[in-house]
Amino acid sequence: MKTIKKLWLLIIILIGLTPLGLIIPAYFKAGSAWGEWSAEEMKNLVGYIPKGLARLASFWSAPLPDYAFKNCEGKPLHVAGIAYIISAGLGIAAVVGITFLVGRLLTKKGRD
Repeated sequence: MKTIKKLWLLIIILIGLTPLGLIIPAYFKAGSAWGEWSAEEMKNLVGYIPKGLARLASFWSAPLPDYAFKNCEGKPLHVAGIAYIISAGLGIAAVVGITFLVGRLLTKKGRD
């Protein structure tokens, strides 16, 4: 099997595993997935909001907050899991597409 095929197989496996970010915290009643805390959740966890987080919290808003679609809020875990898989696929497609375009632009400049 070629290296690129192995890479795509690994990416597909990882996409399939993305719902674990929902399932494991729900199973252990841990709240949010580790590291995905909002500024408010961080304040509840450690008692304060770190200065960098407070400064940058409003700088970026995700296209798919919580990796879900607007109508998925409060739905069963399997529905949110499907939204996680779709979000992973969209994110990977965006990264691959941008990387491909940048690569094409850089190779065109190199030929001139």
